[in-house]
Amino acid sequence: MHVIIDDIQPVNFHAGEQARRYLDTLTKPPGSLGALETLAIQLSAITGELKPSVMPPAVIVFAADHGVAAEGVSAFPQTVTAQMAANFAQGGAAVNVFARQVGARLEIVDVGIVGDEKIPGVMNAKVRHGTANMLEADAMQPEQALAVINAGAQAVERATQAGAKCLMVGEMGIANTTASSAMLAVLTGEPVASLVGAGTGIDQQQLSHKVAVIERAIAARNADPEAPLAVLAKLGGLEIAAMTGAYLATAKQRLPAIVDGFIATVAALIACRLSPAVRGYLIFGHRSQEPGHEVALRALDAKPLLDLGMRLGEGSGAVLAYPLLQSAAAMMAEMATFDSAGISDKATS
Repeated sequence: MHVIIDDIQPVNFHAGEQARRYLDTLTKPPGSLGALETLAIQLSAITGELKPSVMPPAVIVFAADHGVAAEGVSAFPQTVTAQMAANFAQGGAAVNVFARQVGARLEIVDVGIVGDEKIPGVMNAKVRHGTANMLEADAMQPEQALAVINAGAQAVERATQAGAKCLMVGEMGIANTTASSAMLAVLTGEPVASLVGAGTGIDQQQLSHKVAVIERAIAARNADPEAPLAVLAKLGGLEIAAMTGAYLATAKQRLPAIVDGFIATVAALIACRLSPAVRGYLIFGHRSQEPGHEVALRALDAKPLLDLGMRLGEGSGAVLAYPLLQSAAAMMAEMATFDSAGISDKATS
């Protein structure tokens, strides 16, 4: 599957309006289920169905390495990317636990882990062996960015061919908060220091160093904020580009995508800058503790469903939010109307 960015259609606002009217016929005071009603309306607009289905769900975790890890911006060594990918494949990570809980199909995709070793249980879609160190060179070439966007789209294609009706995308890549912060600073014009957090758990001295590395990389790469693909290629990550492709592909297939935390939201911002119609298909799962996440959410005018003080990544927050989509869909499918229940509506009593 090749993502055609210009071919993504907006959500079906007419279907959303029909859902809004139908909600007011259900046996409850209008608007009394709050954000769940807003979510139901969005699901109808996404799918074009009054009673949408979000089952079965699928989770895709993209893994890749970052050359900038050589600058000591993470609390963990680069080898942890491959080790965690193996842990995902063996079912031992948080995202595995939560995916099993909701019955989600889970695929782990290597789009750029350093090394040639094949990890059992991991789909190999490697575009290159990690990005270049963005202090010294562009993270990747534009054609590589497009190739990995395509790899993300192909992962969505596999999931939907298996029947998926809702997608959740996660990531693993040591130093990927560094790449995400650099891209977000360029795309929004916000100062780097206001975006950068502890990531995997660095101390204050390491945090100051991380800010300096990002500022130097931004100056060296000189990416144009009006050219999102160039920002992605110069400062991004392979797994972030794959997530971007996954959001584009999910929107093209008119399916809901639940966005995870900081890194996922930066990938979503890139996708929306490439194709603004993507925004209507995105549901934001949770608010991360990473300070840059608030800026990324604001750039997308997004209000997350959950706020649990998390900052893990992996798609974990997106999967935790999924049951709320199940509830919204079940409400539309199963709740009685005033007429069918023989209850007097306030408007007719």
